[in-house]
Amino acid sequence: MTTEYAPNVIPFRPEPAEVKAAEQAVIGAALLDPAQIPALAAQLGHPGVFHHPAHETIWRTITRMAGGERPVDPLLLTGVLRAQGDLGRVGGPAYLHTCIEATPSAANGDYYAEIVRVAAERRRIGTATSRLAHMAGDGEADLDAVRTAALAALVDLAAGDTWLDPVPLGSHAALPTFPVQALPGWVGAYVEAVAEFTQTPPDAAATMALAALSTAAGGRVNVEIRPGWREQSNLYLTCAMPPASRKSDVFAFTMGPVYKVEAELQADAKAAIIEAETAKDTALAEVEALMAKARKNPDLDRAQLVAEISAAKMLAEEITVPPSPRLTLSGDITSETVTSQLAVHRCLAALSPEGDLFDNMVGRYSSKPNLGVFLQAHKGERLQTDRITREQPTVDRPALTIGVTPQPAVLQELGAAPGARDRGLLARFLYSLPPSNLGYRKVRTTPIPDKAANAYDRNLTRLLRAMTDLTEPVTVVMNQAADLAIEKLQERVEVQLRPDQPLSHIKDWAGKLVGHIARIAVLLHLADHIAADQDQSAWRADLEAATVERAAQIADYYTAHTLAVFDLIAADPATEDAHAILQWLQRPKKDGTHRTHIKAHDAVASSRRFKKVADVEPALNLLEQHGYLRTDQPPTDGRRGRQPATTYRIHPTLDTPVDATEAP
Repeated sequence: MTTEYAPNVIPFRPEPAEVKAAEQAVIGAALLDPAQIPALAAQLGHPGVFHHPAHETIWRTITRMAGGERPVDPLLLTGVLRAQGDLGRVGGPAYLHTCIEATPSAANGDYYAEIVRVAAERRRIGTATSRLAHMAGDGEADLDAVRTAALAALVDLAAGDTWLDPVPLGSHAALPTFPVQALPGWVGAYVEAVAEFTQTPPDAAATMALAALSTAAGGRVNVEIRPGWREQSNLYLTCAMPPASRKSDVFAFTMGPVYKVEAELQADAKAAIIEAETAKDTALAEVEALMAKARKNPDLDRAQLVAEISAAKMLAEEITVPPSPRLTLSGDITSETVTSQLAVHRCLAALSPEGDLFDNMVGRYSSKPNLGVFLQAHKGERLQTDRITREQPTVDRPALTIGVTPQPAVLQELGAAPGARDRGLLARFLYSLPPSNLGYRKVRTTPIPDKAANAYDRNLTRLLRAMTDLTEPVTVVMNQAADLAIEKLQERVEVQLRPDQPLSHIKDWAGKLVGHIARIAVLLHLADHIAADQDQSAWRADLEAATVERAAQIADYYTAHTLAVFDLIAADPATEDAHAILQWLQRPKKDGTHRTHIKAHDAVASSRRFKKVADVEPALNLLEQHGYLRTDQPPTDGRRGRQPATTYRIHPTLDTPVDATEAP
């Protein structure tokens, strides 16, 4: 028996990827052939059928434009989305073109719309049945209430009016914890001990420990993946944590050996510096004496005096006073200071438990951000320093390490700085955004074991000493297996850069990911060998594939957190306002019941942050796009004047009690 299907009937359950592609194709068909918009809208039926909020936002805007008899094309749609404040939220102008490119044929728009509608209907049925199953399985639930709810659900399903589960605002999966097992044993043991003692996520100590390794090796050891491809070993690392998270304690524990070795290097160099200063002062004094002699005795042989003075000056110039050794810079520095110090020391680390470095990057001391030195010193590009002083040379292969633990809001400010994204500064950082332990910390904790603390101090000190003793940069070469491991990672990342893939919207960052993996790998390689090698030379051996795989684990962690950070950076006030309204909707009224519908002026009255209806409209639109609200547009009476206010129905699941003051 052969089953025949009517045209446009979808005889299968669409997969999530197929649904997303179909949603893009519906949008693309509407933009390629706007004449289809009314038919597509009719076929899709109930608003909210798009599973992805960005697609729902775009589609609502398209239908509003078409309903107002406005022309629809990508350029005009971009302008309207920008005016609404939605352009960044939907992926920018490029995403509209992504939807167009994903449309095989505008003529098949009705077919794609049917896939979207069927998928939405299946989600509605699945949501309704799962809720009913939960009610039926509750032994304490009243049977009549369950029966009434089931009948009401069937009526709603028949009417196509069932609520879908809302899409969380700014949602992302639970972020992974730092893979401490991928670190060298002596580093991992100390990280876990610091995390336990300070009651902080291990992410913070692990990120700062990597910054400490980078401080030691950055610019002093390079890694060669294959001939023609080398990476420096310096990293830009940031772990964003809220106030009162004990960031300063974690920072002090992990960076202690760095500052200790820096002080020792300065003490060791003090005698040589004083000796050179004395020799130079003596030579300059001899020059001044000869000049005084020439001034007092005009009858002396001028040629002879010029020759003597010139020789004395040349001798003085040849005496170089070595600078006091430095490994670190504080966070409260300007771009000019960084440039000046790199001109002297070439390899440095800007370290801070706060976000003051980012404040200076975005222009605290200047009218506009000065990002050049931070861009060049990450990759080791030639650095011109003529703006500082004529006497300072051009710096070849500068290497700056950054290790900071700012508050999350500081990252948002950095992301908003002119040029931070466009010029590639954001793409150079590895980001960590661990959850806060505040409210869940133990009061009495286990002190850091002496064994772990001593091993960390001893091995990091040895590494710092070994690296700072190098007179020229040394290159560690990857063996063939490691090169092949890198090649596989390149292939994997390349696929993830395609449209609709996880890294497609952060191509600037992801394009540097494999290079970051190589940099992390060489730091792990150095730390592995410095602890096991008594003569401190085995680290010059080839880097192995197993080390690359451990670095890739760490890079996967930073990738997940970076996606969350870029979402945070892209967040706008509408999202924050929507969160505030959502929390209000979840709170019961004074009589203990929950709201089933609101109007815009109710939302205004919910919080002092709102002054007028215009303040809440973007947030209400966003909540509607995410499925928390539905618009019941009142019918117009055809008369002039103010029309009835829009009523928003509230998702029936927003009745979870929360500990908060009752709403008005």
